[in-house]
Amino acid sequence: MARWCYRHRLVVLLVWVGALFGLGFSASTAGTDYANVFSLPDTDSKKAYDLMEKAFPARAGDTDTVVWKVDEGSVRDQDVRSRIQPALDEIAKMKGVGQVAGPYSGDGGATQISGDGRIAYAQITFTEQANAVPKELVQDVVDTAQGAERDGLEVELGGQAIMRVQEPPTGLAEMVGLGAAAVVLFLAFGSLFAMLLPLAIAIFGVGMGLFGTQLLSHVTDIPDLAPLLSSLIGLGVGIDYALFIVTRHRKGVLRGLDPEESAVTALNTSGRAVLFAGGTVCIALAGMLVTNLRFLDGVVIGTSLTVVLSVLAATTLLPALLGFLGGRVLSRKQRRRLEATGPEPEKASGPAARWSAGVQRRPRTIAALAFVVMAVLALPVLSLRLGATDQGNDDAATTTRKAYDLLAEGFGPGFNGPLQVVVQGGDTTALVKSIEDTPGVAQAAALPPAQGVTVIQVVPTTSPQSEETDTLIDRLRDDVVAKAGAEAHVGGVTAVSKDFATVTGDRLPLFVATIIGLGFLLLLVAFRSLVVPLTAAVMNLIAAAASFGVLVAIFQWGWGLELLGLGKEGPINAFLPVIMLSLLFGLSMDYQVFLVSRMHEEWVHTRDNARAVRVGLAETGRVINSAALIMVCVFLAFVLSGDAGAAMAGVGLAAAVALDAFILRTALVPAAMHLLGDSNWWLPGWLEKRLPHLAVEPKEEAAASAAAGEGPSSVVHGFVRDTAGDPVEGAAVTLRSMGGRELDRVTSLADGSYIVSVPAPGTYLLAATAETYDSRARQVTVAGEPLVYDVELTEMSEVN
Repeated sequence: MARWCYRHRLVVLLVWVGALFGLGFSASTAGTDYANVFSLPDTDSKKAYDLMEKAFPARAGDTDTVVWKVDEGSVRDQDVRSRIQPALDEIAKMKGVGQVAGPYSGDGGATQISGDGRIAYAQITFTEQANAVPKELVQDVVDTAQGAERDGLEVELGGQAIMRVQEPPTGLAEMVGLGAAAVVLFLAFGSLFAMLLPLAIAIFGVGMGLFGTQLLSHVTDIPDLAPLLSSLIGLGVGIDYALFIVTRHRKGVLRGLDPEESAVTALNTSGRAVLFAGGTVCIALAGMLVTNLRFLDGVVIGTSLTVVLSVLAATTLLPALLGFLGGRVLSRKQRRRLEATGPEPEKASGPAARWSAGVQRRPRTIAALAFVVMAVLALPVLSLRLGATDQGNDDAATTTRKAYDLLAEGFGPGFNGPLQVVVQGGDTTALVKSIEDTPGVAQAAALPPAQGVTVIQVVPTTSPQSEETDTLIDRLRDDVVAKAGAEAHVGGVTAVSKDFATVTGDRLPLFVATIIGLGFLLLLVAFRSLVVPLTAAVMNLIAAAASFGVLVAIFQWGWGLELLGLGKEGPINAFLPVIMLSLLFGLSMDYQVFLVSRMHEEWVHTRDNARAVRVGLAETGRVINSAALIMVCVFLAFVLSGDAGAAMAGVGLAAAVALDAFILRTALVPAAMHLLGDSNWWLPGWLEKRLPHLAVEPKEEAAASAAAGEGPSSVVHGFVRDTAGDPVEGAAVTLRSMGGRELDRVTSLADGSYIVSVPAPGTYLLAATAETYDSRARQVTVAGEPLVYDVELTEMSEVN
């Protein structure tokens, strides 16, 4: 497939461009129909909502708030009214505004003025829900209301519609993330064309994923959070997958391969790992379905579609683009050096190789240090509290946060999140009295009943995110309502948030067990080992704990929040653990697959665990760290999205990826594998026979399986020498198939000469090992004639 895409590159490119523009045109024509279907069956807040919906059909529009405060005097003063009331009247006349209820008119107006008379509010009801209200209308409302300000009179606005005009321009986070990724890619490749390749793959994958998700919103329920998360995960995996393949391709070209052969080899090695890694990400995302929270079903659809399209772009569009570039995938300096000095030797060098050798020398020390760092970072997770963020967590400079704080100052911290006790039948008067006498209740009042249902508005003395408010909800349900002798349920936004956090927390263990179990099975089949997938599962749990520890320290404890401009501390969004763990397990599995697949390839060829771990880390460490750095940049850019949930997810995922790549995959995992030795690759014989074969590495050549009785087709012969040119006697020279099967094994003679038999023309792996020398393994391609191939071994002291 890679060869076909490379040779028919113009056709492939036109198909992808046509598909992107076709989907884009269809999506823009159809528009969006995102639906936030949020249901918590069998919860008290859901029962309260069902009763209210039956008795009090919800008003169609979104209700927002205008709040004003005077420094001196009272909001009742004529000079204040003469400025505020005309502004409210003008807002009421705007097309799209259904009603404005202020404190200067109507029977209930007096309740909209604080006890000290310095703060008042008015409620604006739009004719549409917040997402459907035109931004121009919202901006006119904000400008008109704040136009009434003067010295000593502050006017602020809050509500879901108002939040929309505070959001940065759409796509800002994505553009910043792409810009940061471009810088990292250019530093990694040193080539403008090579830098553009991963960005192009990410743009095609994310673009088609977003357009596809938009179209699917017309046939199934997809929340408006799905596109944001789809672009977040799509940018990360799209750039990373292309980075792994392009890196392998560039190595092949530098080693003298024809660009077409190099591209095919890259797709047949790293491309296979990309397919496998993309599958693990989708499986991890699908793990959200076991929570049985319908809100997340659309998120799974949108994010999985984007990942699938990113993998498809990396495995079909990328080889076509490599065909257009040819040798220009290298920098000019590299092309000139290749022409002048010939192919580079296949040898890992630089900081990655030195670090890998250091891990091999001191595995216990490095493993202990890495584990201590992760354990310390994980400690805050012990105080994790799930809940919901609101406008009280917005940045202090925003009008929504200022309005929230003014309402809390004038009417009490619980005013921003009242509870609703919905009663059907029974003695409502006695229940209101019992609620008023309950500790933690500031006020309680019953609204006029309808169809036998009464709603009691309960204002707590504490804020919606306070633990005391959660305790009050439990007290009302378990004690007050239980003794009321009537069917009553505690609802409202705050109660819904608490129930959602409880349901999510209860289902989290099943969710974690599901995705870890599926990941274990996939790695078991891929690497034919029990220890490797078990190590990966433990490492994933460590990464999750440490990343949530960072999240708790920043967003719940408030460490650095003001510095980062991320608002005020509060509980961790209840939906975040499920979404974040899905993405984290998927992405960390990517790094595990790329790291261990290279180790496994070396193990199959040499059966030397120390060499396999050292070479695997040396050759993949740099690209994994580059990929992780790109991911961190992309995720951190979502702090600019204007969405508190996206900012929290971005910071959490950036921390998770950084810890996973820079500490776990480059330190703790290889150190642990050095300590475990050959047992890394242990698999019981009975299980080996029953497991299906899933090849992450290329299938061995059929020619290598030729029957031994047919006699050799050819030979490989030459000399084994050291770097000084002296012969190496007694070196073990092994010829293996590309699948790892040993075909012939000889020992070099006194003059360093050797000769191994080749069963049939094809590509093989020639490995040489000797005491005090570093092992060496190279691919050799044998035609019908004998192949002369000299091997140079490096003394271990020179490597160290």
